[in-house]
Amino acid sequence: MSDDTRHMAHALRLGRRRMGQCWPNPAVGCVIVKDGHVVGRGATAQGGRPHAEPLALSQAGDAARGATAYVTLEPCAHHGKTPPCVEALVRAGIARVVAPLADNDPRVSGKGFEHLRRHGVEVTTGVLAEEAARDHAGFFLRVDQGRPLVTLKLANSFDGRIATATGESQWITGPEARRVVHGLRASHDAVMVGAGTARADDPALTVRGWGEVRQPVRVVVSRLIDVPLMSKLASTARDVPVWLVHGSDAASQTRRAWESCGALLLPCEVSGGRIDPQALLAALGAQGLTRVFCEGGGQLAASLLAADLVDELVGFTAGIALGAEGRPGIGAMGVDRLAEAPRFVLEEVRATGADVMHRWRRG
Repeated sequence: MSDDTRHMAHALRLGRRRMGQCWPNPAVGCVIVKDGHVVGRGATAQGGRPHAEPLALSQAGDAARGATAYVTLEPCAHHGKTPPCVEALVRAGIARVVAPLADNDPRVSGKGFEHLRRHGVEVTTGVLAEEAARDHAGFFLRVDQGRPLVTLKLANSFDGRIATATGESQWITGPEARRVVHGLRASHDAVMVGAGTARADDPALTVRGWGEVRQPVRVVVSRLIDVPLMSKLASTARDVPVWLVHGSDAASQTRRAWESCGALLLPCEVSGGRIDPQALLAALGAQGLTRVFCEGGGQLAASLLAADLVDELVGFTAGIALGAEGRPGIGAMGVDRLAEAPRFVLEEVRATGADVMHRWRRG
């Protein structure tokens, strides 16, 4: 492994730790190296500011002069709430910048590299570009398509059921799997469920057991907002954001009641009697979300899969069988032939306590 690859891998690890913590900004890592030694490290701060580069430069101090900065995305070149990172890099005397790929934000794309070269900074690109593109996929999707990346999580019995025929579902998987799920929540900007799940489970949808983190937005998709006001979501909406995506036919009294609890209401187009999945993700993207963790229910999962809007699958399979009368994890999709079914590429399989975790990505 070359030095460039090793240091970029380090920067990517730093950036990944900030996933879910800095939307709408990308989770960027930066490592500053001089004479083979790391003199500064940084990652995008919680809430998106400061950026990774000024944090790493601050740690490096005078040692930044003549050093190489490894940044996991093209440094920004536009004036926003803070000055451009390229100006900070030049001012600090950085001699070389290594970045895997360009930012796709038109305010930045190519301009950051151009500014650096114009000011005498050597620029190297393409190092671990595939890994960086995967890490920044949600940010890129929001810029290019106006929607966040969607990870669909399912916790099933061996025969693909999420509950018994009577609705009992807690707990099919064990505590180790549930801890991993909380970590996955923390790495996403929002956790999303359908109204049926919100009613049946009365979930909190917060991150627990992972220290002080920026809690994900709790998104409930419900055309008529048929979610009880006497629920954990309603009672905590002022502490952790709750967004309700609903149709225009939701009762005005219900809307006002949820708004009085502190929830944000997002009206959305309805198609076939349900919230249109394309419009749903466009509404979430417009609010700044880049990564959404969908935890069901079955109808919401089916609509996202049928519309080809699921980018990653995370499954937890328990060694228990519930039979045909058990409730399936995904609702009807109208698939008649195997060729019509969405297919994903296996990324990882590992034991998680007594269960098996498997991760898949869009093919």
